[in-house]
This record gives sequence, C-alpha cells and structure tokens, in this order.
Amino acid sequence: MKICITSPIFPPDLGGPSTYVPSFASYLVQRGHQVTVVAFCSDPAPQGWPFKVVSIPRCWMPLRYLRDFWAVWREVRHADLLYINEHLALHVALAGRLRGKPMVIRVCVDGTWEISHRLGWHDDTITEYQRHRYGAKVVFARKLQRLWWGWMRRIIAPSRFLKDIVEGYGVPAARTELIYNAYHGPLEFAPDKAACRSQLGVPAGRVLLLTVCRLMIWKGVDGLIRALGTLPSTHHLYVAGDGEELERWTALARELGLADRVHFVGNVPHAQLMSWIRAADVFLLNSSYEGLSHTLLEVMWLGTPAAVSAVCGNPELIEDRVNGRCFRFQDVASIATCVRELLADPDLARRYVERSREKVRSFAREPLFARKEQLFLSILGRETHDAPDHAAMANGEAHPGSPGEVRGGSQRMAPASAPHAARGAGH
Repeated sequence: MKICITSPIFPPDLGGPSTYVPSFASYLVQRGHQVTVVAFCSDPAPQGWPFKVVSIPRCWMPLRYLRDFWAVWREVRHADLLYINEHLALHVALAGRLRGKPMVIRVCVDGTWEISHRLGWHDDTITEYQRHRYGAKVVFARKLQRLWWGWMRRIIAPSRFLKDIVEGYGVPAARTELIYNAYHGPLEFAPDKAACRSQLGVPAGRVLLLTVCRLMIWKGVDGLIRALGTLPSTHHLYVAGDGEELERWTALARELGLADRVHFVGNVPHAQLMSWIRAADVFLLNSSYEGLSHTLLEVMWLGTPAAVSAVCGNPELIEDRVNGRCFRFQDVASIATCVRELLADPDLARRYVERSREKVRSFAREPLFARKEQLFLSILGRETHDAPDHAAMANGEAHPGSPGEVRGGSQRMAPASAPHAARGAGH
C-alpha cells in the first residue's frame, strides 16, 4: 500500500501523536508499505526517518491550515489511503475527499469539546458535554465533525470510552473499530529506583509524587497541588510536561506555600522520562479527560504504583483496588487518601504493580499495529499480509522497530525506530 498519514505534531515536538505516528509509520515501512507523513512540526526538514516527512511550519493559524491542506492534497494524490490522526480534521479530510481517496481517522478526543472548552464556550467535562445542549457555535462545530466523520471508511477509537462517544454521534458500530493504544516504552529498563533517584538528584528521604501531562486545564494539576498541601512536608510533587497552565499553577503553588515542594521539570527526553517514572513512589493522574494514556501504560510496565481519576479511558487501564487506585476528579481528600494507602502498604502496592505489568502485555505494539494494517488492506480490497509473530512482549523479547529498548541503563534504538527519543505527555 501507499499510505499518507497526517499528524498535528511530530518530533522533536512533544505529545502522544509524536510518539504514535512515527512508530506506526515505521512499522508499515517494515511491512513493505510506502508511507508519507504530513505533520505540523517545528523542524522544517526532519531527517533520519524511513519514510517521507512533509513538515508544515507553525505560523498564523489560517495560513498553517491552508498549507497543510495543500500539502495533503499534493501528497495524497499518489496514495491509496489517507490515515488522519488529528481532531481538527476538516481541511485534511476535504483534501482526501476531493482526491476521491478512502480515508480512516483515529479519534483521540471529541474535537468539538476540546476546541469549545479552550475557547471558553463552556466549562463542562467531556462526559457532561455529551449530554448537554449548547448554542449555535457548538451546534455548528458538531455538524462539521459529523460531516468529516461521515466521509471516513472507518473510525478508529483507542478506548471503549471514545468508541461510545463516536457512536453517540450517530456513527454506525459497523464503521467504528476499537483498537487500543499500544505500549511504546522500553521492554527492559535496568536502572533500579535508587539509581534513578541518584541520577535525577532526588534527595534521600523525599517522597516523590509524579505526574506527566500537558499542562491544560483538564489535566487537574491544581488538584494535585492542593492535595500535596494535606500531605507531610517530605512529600514533593514533580510535574513533567509543559503547556498554557504553567504560569497559573506555579502561582498557585506559591500562594499555598508549596513552591519548594512543587517542581515543574518541563518536557524531558523520553529516556529520562523513564527514569522519572522508575524513581517515583506514586504516579498520579488527575484529569477530567483521557482517551487512553500512553504514559499510563509506561507507568504500569515500569513498576510504579498509580492512582488516577476515574474518568474516560483511565478505568480501562487502572481498576480501583485491582491494579491501582481511582479517585474522583479534583477530589483533593480522595487523592491524598490514595497516596497514603499506597505508601503505607508496600505489599499491596507491589501486588498492584504486578497486576498492572501483566495487563500491559495485552497492549503490545505489533498485534495492535497489525490490526490497523489488516484493516487498511481490507478497505482497499487487497490480499492481507501474513501477520508477524506477536509473542515478543509475552516472552520478553524486544519488538523490532519499537521506539527503543533499554539495556544496562543505556538506550539502544531498534532498526526502524524513531531517531528522536524525546516525548512529552499526550492526551
């Protein structure tokens, strides 16, 4: 096949699609397909990839989207199929439709909710948004989204929660596919907790609470900061990621007298992020929206106990009192209780970690990517390829072309892996 893939971000820029798209594109190339990626990217000429990358510079938004439309229009002319990985997709979907190409979209969020929330049209969570009626602007946005979703041959949802949202818009179940996000982290990571804490300069005796996310309002870092204020002074919150709420949440930490206990470490390289996860005593995710968190899969595999908000795709990964703890979004008292419980009972935390690690085996990269490959082939009426051997994660072998495996504390990139190791938090 010849596949054109669109993405809202690409390395070295940070975020979930910046990990997923290069990984999947590399997989397709390994399987003998030809791939072109059209993506917004700060690097004007990305190099070192086994596929063609067309970089769209970040400029004035109308001009940026116009350039993206023309790039997709040009590249998809030679493609068999257009695979869209963004939620504001009208312009790229229009390019594919005008070219008469079959299209598949991967839905990671209700785009009308995200844009209307960011523009201040409402302050509802994504779940509340599905039940409520709004004014003309939201009605129009929803109609546009239904329009381009209607042009798709299939809509891929990475969680049951998102599949329900798509079908709630009237999309027939026969046109939706539930294909979970895959685990993209290292299969082996040698440094133990003590070594990682020493490497990162974490003082002895400090309880390290970690969250990794885009600093957007629905990620709820303010709730974690408030919960920290109810915990002993030995507890510190480390926040990996960047975004528009950084200044406001930094000010909140100062106002609450917690400036010396809240550490915003910014976007960090992916290999170093693994060290932060391994160094942490508890991983926290207090978001009102998560499709299916790539970072949470990494936390589960690397062996850090987790407590997460019981929303959207989170309970599909962490089941309360089965392999971790869940709490209500922004419930400060409940967040603090979960932290205390995980720290007070190491044996319980260890059981949660073991169950989480076992669960991640069902999120192996190759079988999930193979399902997408077979879906594309079936849409095009092509003879399906023989599926590769997908037992790698189950028996501890490395995945060829996975983002990287870490042995002895140093990262070795697999043959078709991304040349950039940096990644931040995705949706």
